Amino acid sequence: MRVRRLGWAGLEAEAGGKRLVIDYVRDISPLFTGWKPGGWLTGPTGRVDVALVTHLHRDHTDATALAEVLAPGAPVLRPAPGPGDEVDNMTTLLAESELTRHRLAAAVVDTWSTREIGPFRVTAVPAVDGLGDPQVNWVVEADGQRIFHGGDTMFHGYWWLIARRFSPFDAVFLPANGPVVDAPHLQPPSPVLAALDPEQAAVAARILDARYVVPIHYEPGQPDKIAGYVEVADPEKDLREHAGERARVLAVGDWLDLTTPEPGDHRCG
Repeated sequence: MRVRRLGWAGLEAEAGGKRLVIDYVRDISPLFTGWKPGGWLTGPTGRVDVALVTHLHRDHTDATALAEVLAPGAPVLRPAPGPGDEVDNMTTLLAESELTRHRLAAAVVDTWSTREIGPFRVTAVPAVDGLGDPQVNWVVEADGQRIFHGGDTMFHGYWWLIARRFSPFDAVFLPANGPVVDAPHLQPPSPVLAALDPEQAAVAARILDARYVVPIHYEPGQPDKIAGYVEVADPEKDLREHAGERARVLAVGDWLDLTTPEPGDHRCG
């Protein structure tokens, strides 16, 4: 299996001539106040056979983008909708409406449930969202390799359960921007980061026994985010400091081939 970074939290995985995407987006103007289409987000290299989403925040679920790349009838696996009223679910309603409008083959998955789709075996595992919205993370297995995608999860107590069931991992793709959320409708602000920072990502990677830890959910130098969303200044530098030889930074559009160890692999020798 090989994996390609699509920008923000998006990934493309390829195995056995089939393609899978996770959290693929092309328009994240709901988060980036000055966003315009550009080279820091890219699309998959061909038709996609299955899409996974970690949660229905609009910077992780872009139904319009998915409709353009999915093969006819390709499944979109997603967590359950949030309970409560429209106010409770205000951060997920846009993506929910877009999924309905595009009539994608979306299916709700439960945590710890597994699906076999072509060469891919995918399992939804627990995650914790910074706003309390339903979120899963994904374990993807193909060609004898195993990866983990962390959406924008916070640090939580499920890491050791996930590790006991699935580790070791060839690569874990983890948020590393450590945002502090201080939004007008979320007061007082949480004293806890809304997603992993580089130090927490490095700890999670060690728990999961990852060959590589790849930072996602950050784009330094891009347009400003919405007010009240303050991130780590340099996730790449900080992750290298905390994760050492496990750290593997991918530019948007770069592939990581997991079939052979690279020089410096901490499991080599």
